[in-house]
Amino acid sequence: MSLFDLFKRKRPQPAPAAASIQPVARVAAPAAPVAAAPAGAGPDDDAVLHGGPERRERDRRNARPGTRILVIDDSPTIVALLKRMLQQNHYAVLVAYDGESGLEIARREVPDLIFLDIVLPGIDGFSALRTLRRDPLTKDVPIIMISGNAQATEQFYVQRIGADDFMKKPFSRPEVFSRIEALLDETGTPRHVARPAQRPGAAAQPATPA
Repeated sequence: MSLFDLFKRKRPQPAPAAASIQPVARVAAPAAPVAAAPAGAGPDDDAVLHGGPERRERDRRNARPGTRILVIDDSPTIVALLKRMLQQNHYAVLVAYDGESGLEIARREVPDLIFLDIVLPGIDGFSALRTLRRDPLTKDVPIIMISGNAQATEQFYVQRIGADDFMKKPFSRPEVFSRIEALLDETGTPRHVARPAQRPGAAAQPATPA
C-alpha cells in the first residue's frame, strides 16, 4: 500500500457526547400563613389561638370594674397568681392566708366574691364556708371553693354545703374567668344561688304512695 493510499483512508469519527441532563429545580410549596396573635395577647390567649386545650369560642363577659374579690388560700403562689389575674381585669383583690383571717376580712369588707381553699391551716375551708353562710353579713356572698387535694375534692361533691362552684388546682386563666362569668347577673355582679344543703351520705327518700 502506498503512502498516498494510507492518507486517503477515512479516520474514524469520535462518538457524539451524550447530552447532559440538567437537574430540574424543585419549587417549594408556599408556607401556610400563620395567624398573628392580636396586640396585647398573653400566653394563655396564644394557646387559644393555636388550638390549645383552653380554646375560647366566644367573647367572655366580665364582672364590672372594681368588683371586690377575696382570695383565701395558704399558698403564696396561688394567692399571687389569682391576684395578678384578677387585677389585670380591674378587680379589687383582698387576700388572706388562713381561715380565721379570711372570715375576719369577709365580715369587715363583705366582698362581691370569695375564692376559698378547702385545705387551710386552723379552720378548714368547709368550716369557714359554713360560718360564712350562717352570718347575715356574708350569707349571700358567692363562694368558689378551690383545692388540689383529691380527698377534699371528693368531699366537696358529696357535701355541696352552700358553695356556688368548685375549681380544681392547677387552673388556667380562662377557667378562672369562666367560673366568675357563670355567677354574673345582668348587671355584671356575682350572685349567690342558694341550694338546699345535703348531708354527707344522705340519699333521696322515695315518695310515699298515696
